[in-house]
Amino acid sequence: MKDVTQLTDGWWLRHGDDVLEATVPGCVHTDLLAARLIPDPYLGRNETEVAWVGRRAWTYVRHLDHDSAHERTDLVFDGLDTAAHLTLAGRSLGATRNMHRGYRFDVTGRTGELEVRFASAYDEAAAVRAATGERPNVYPEPSQYIRKMACSFGWDWGPTLVTAGIWRPVRLEHWSTARLAEVRPLVTVVDGIGRVEVRLRIERTARGLGKPLRVRAGVAGVHTEAELRGDEAVLRLDVPAPRLWWPRGYGDQPLYDLDVTLHHATGPLDATDAAGPLDKTDVAGPFGKAGRFDATEPLAATGPLDAWRRRIGFRTIELDRAPDALGSAFTLVVNDVRIFACGVNWIPDDAFPSRVTPGRYRTRLAQAAEANVDLIRVWGGGIYEDDAFYDVCDELGLMVWQDFLFACAAYPEEQPLRGEVEAEARDNVVRLMPHPSLVLWNGNNENLWGFRDWDWERPLAGDSWGEGYYLGLLPRIVAELDPTRPYAAGSPWSGSWDHHPNDPAHGTHHSWEVWNRQDYAEYRATVPRFVAEFGWQAPPALDTLRRALPGEHLAPDSPGMLHHQKAEDGNGKLNRGVARHFPPPGDDFDRWHYLTQLVQARAVAAGIEHWRSHWPVCAGTIVWQLNDCWPVTSWSAIDGYGRPKPLYHELRRVYADRLLTLLPGTGGLVLAAVNQAAAPWRTQVTLRRMAADGTTVGRAVVEVSAEPRSVTRIAVPAELAPDEGSTTEFLVADAGKSPRPRDGEGPEDDLRALHFPVPDKEFAYPRAAYDVTVEPVPGTRDTVDVVVSARTLVRDLLLQPDRLAPDAVCDRGRQTLLPGERTRIRVSGCGSVSAAAARAALFSVDVV
Repeated sequence: MKDVTQLTDGWWLRHGDDVLEATVPGCVHTDLLAARLIPDPYLGRNETEVAWVGRRAWTYVRHLDHDSAHERTDLVFDGLDTAAHLTLAGRSLGATRNMHRGYRFDVTGRTGELEVRFASAYDEAAAVRAATGERPNVYPEPSQYIRKMACSFGWDWGPTLVTAGIWRPVRLEHWSTARLAEVRPLVTVVDGIGRVEVRLRIERTARGLGKPLRVRAGVAGVHTEAELRGDEAVLRLDVPAPRLWWPRGYGDQPLYDLDVTLHHATGPLDATDAAGPLDKTDVAGPFGKAGRFDATEPLAATGPLDAWRRRIGFRTIELDRAPDALGSAFTLVVNDVRIFACGVNWIPDDAFPSRVTPGRYRTRLAQAAEANVDLIRVWGGGIYEDDAFYDVCDELGLMVWQDFLFACAAYPEEQPLRGEVEAEARDNVVRLMPHPSLVLWNGNNENLWGFRDWDWERPLAGDSWGEGYYLGLLPRIVAELDPTRPYAAGSPWSGSWDHHPNDPAHGTHHSWEVWNRQDYAEYRATVPRFVAEFGWQAPPALDTLRRALPGEHLAPDSPGMLHHQKAEDGNGKLNRGVARHFPPPGDDFDRWHYLTQLVQARAVAAGIEHWRSHWPVCAGTIVWQLNDCWPVTSWSAIDGYGRPKPLYHELRRVYADRLLTLLPGTGGLVLAAVNQAAAPWRTQVTLRRMAADGTTVGRAVVEVSAEPRSVTRIAVPAELAPDEGSTTEFLVADAGKSPRPRDGEGPEDDLRALHFPVPDKEFAYPRAAYDVTVEPVPGTRDTVDVVVSARTLVRDLLLQPDRLAPDAVCDRGRQTLLPGERTRIRVSGCGSVSAAAARAALFSVDVV
């Protein structure tokens, strides 16, 4: 069996005459931070103080000494960021120029000082640009000329922190005769049979050339093996009636261990060796036997030369893109069930991705699952995430839409980039394809749209810009290596150049005109087939701002706030969004902070409620964005220090299996009951036309029936709809409690919908009056219930838990209370809380 030695210790970072201890995996910035040689770039305006780091060359050094009885020793890097030249004892090992792939170097019998010399990413990009020519980019940075995490050069939510370093694990692998160089499991379900087709390739030592070998595979109690004289083989395992893997909310997520082992082909093999008892099953191999093997046949005798294990899941995945009377669909179909995707976009969770641990992945993805999210889109300006990310998605039933890493720029298709793109794509398709959560490969983010609408065609003047990747190279690689999954050329993309790339009637659509120029009510103007990006900004939690901007007097336009607002005219758009609904908050920062967070939650809810009500025409929404990589004002639901914004709680409500909403339309108000559950929904909805003082003007009970995975739309009786333009009346629709979230945890939310006919600033709200008490939760030390009892209409009551304690969290977001109603908000991580402190942490709409 091969031996592995992890090379985590003994590294040093050298720049000129300066040498400091290095952490591997890591990057130059984190080492400089640990040595206190640079300030924290997340604080204040320190980002600008460390810009020099990305413009210099750096060298990692370690003494390499190894003594192994194996024939071969390889030095293996899972990730080098980015352009590096490697030497061992002064002799060249090779060069790298791609952050997104792994590298392997033969160091058999070689020891001495190992140097990994990283060039500045700016210098590497400049050299490639000189060779390929200029290409357009949305941002004034050279991300398209280097295969590196694009957002490390800055984005409209991220800092410019251009990293370098050994960012993923590095090890020595000692092996003899042969090793498993590539294992690709193609997992399908056909007529109730789980089929695993294991395609593998081996690498041999010089002594291993021509030696007969055997390879064995096993899963779910089914095993097979084949003789191998060449370097490739295909083994097939058929699993009768496997339990199917489902997205969360649709079923369970059973996972099966798939084992592959490589053996010498000498002597008999014990039938219980390696993966378990041997069954009769089909195998095939272009360089070995094909047919059926009997367990009594003499097989390999020695222990395995190499072994490979991954968890797989059995499910089918299709993408329905069929044309219809309205355009062309974009609907995910899992195990023959059509899915409305409740999605969020994912960006790297840290500007220094080596700091994201498996535990942090689990925390962030569990937050997504608790918000009823069932799809994560890994955005194309970041990275192919660590296996730990996809492992958690497998376990939680979070479908993964994986972008190839191209975003918002024209990419040269000439060398040296073309070869790197192909190697990177092959590397990551093979690495990620075992994961059942992975449901879609996507060619790029916004580049097909950019070519059409962002004035790229004229300056390109016929030069390559990436189209050959998205419509040629990448689909060929996916078809060759992973034909079990669909591929889309880009997002947005209408399916062909016959339609505008961002045509809402065809394929995927990005809806950014509303945030940029309009009121969020305009989301209701269209019904795209699949909304792959849309969103609204808000600042992070107050304690996040205080921590990131120490000592600063907070104001929307204070120096630190503006530095941590990267979007073009971001504050202007925030303020216009608030002004459409509320009187200006003036110099009241707390009020501004509450209103901007409230408008973000309302805006995203308006879009999702409208689009979900049009299922199955619209088949999914992917909110921009779930997370942040640093403390910043952005479109995220969870801020850069991991604190949920009000939007987070709103996602849990609007992505619940059952949703009640009131939608204005040209024909009057419509009550929509969205039922994504597997069971029918039969309920009574109480409609109340109410006055601002809380009195009921009109009332009716409506019987609502929604079949599984369907939407029922009912016209609101005219006599119950408030008059258009009324400043004193509103409509309430109640259907009791919603089911608990899909994981069975968390509060039951009221199934309530509201309609106010005019903006808040025109409505005759009473001065909000409510009583607050605090009740300790028995059996806990740091959890309390904040109980609010309304004496008037209280619109969009919101508790900001970090005002009670920095790490406090609450179980719900905004709520509207009618006179006489009471709510219980559970706050954990807060310790003892007084009623006065709780009241100071509460905000509501209060326009008089």
